[in-house]
Amino acid sequence: MAFVVVWEFRVRPAKVGEFVQLYNTDGEWAKLFARGEGFLGTHLMRDESSPLRFVTIDRWRDATCYEAFQWRHQKDYEALDARCAPLMEHQARTGTFQTIK
Repeated sequence: MAFVVVWEFRVRPAKVGEFVQLYNTDGEWAKLFARGEGFLGTHLMRDESSPLRFVTIDRWRDATCYEAFQWRHQKDYEALDARCAPLMEHQARTGTFQTIK
């Protein structure tokens, strides 16, 4: 089983390239998350009908690993989040999910 965090983004047209670099599988967010025990990977997806809309799926071994990461790396998370904020018009965490075997 895995714990999954899903985010939705609406990116500014001139910032799509930069956004993709930061949020892709090997981008800065994934590198930051990789500092946490139990991080299993991230996936970036683009909406086919709305090219400025993206979704990320961040997978963790369990909620405890995710929460420990949040606690240990809060300052780095907040700094990267602030740096990325100008790239988008909207961002929202759509939910947390548990995978089913």
